[in-house]
Amino acid sequence: MLDDILLETEDKMNKALQFLQQELAGLRTGKAHPSLVDTITVDYYGTPSRLRDIANISTPEPRLIVIKAFDPSSLGLIEKAIIAANIGITPMNDGRLIRVPIPELSEERRKEMVKMAGRTTEEQRVAIRNIRRDANDQIKSSQKSGDITEDERDSALEDVQKSTDEHIKKMDDLLAAKEKEIMEV
Repeated sequence: MLDDILLETEDKMNKALQFLQQELAGLRTGKAHPSLVDTITVDYYGTPSRLRDIANISTPEPRLIVIKAFDPSSLGLIEKAIIAANIGITPMNDGRLIRVPIPELSEERRKEMVKMAGRTTEEQRVAIRNIRRDANDQIKSSQKSGDITEDERDSALEDVQKSTDEHIKKMDDLLAAKEKEIMEV
């Protein structure tokens, strides 16, 4: 029972960390990278689809993303979805493929991106703390109902706190690396 609580807690914390990694990967750093656009949702014939599922995304140059749709008739939908994503890039559709030039980031925009990264990281820190709180509540109620001893409870609470600290440290490291990448000219 106690192992189940700890495993579930660890799993949930790992998912929060993975979510943060995906979110930070999608933040623009001034360099072209497929992750900037691959998770954009396109309304493809009434079905929301991720861009990477309906097109090939490549970066032939450091400041250019090229999107080649599997179905050329969907280029207009892809173009609209990129504009609607509001990520500060403007697609150019030539009828065969979409070119997305990545403009140089201004100092002001870089600072704004760092703030966005910080907000996203803080949201996931809060999620980790909520997961910790839920796990602690489950452990304490298990002890009250007589399923585990006080020593087991204390050990489990300590394990949950260690896991929380590790995940928050990983998130802080991810944020620091992303801030450095964004501020790099």
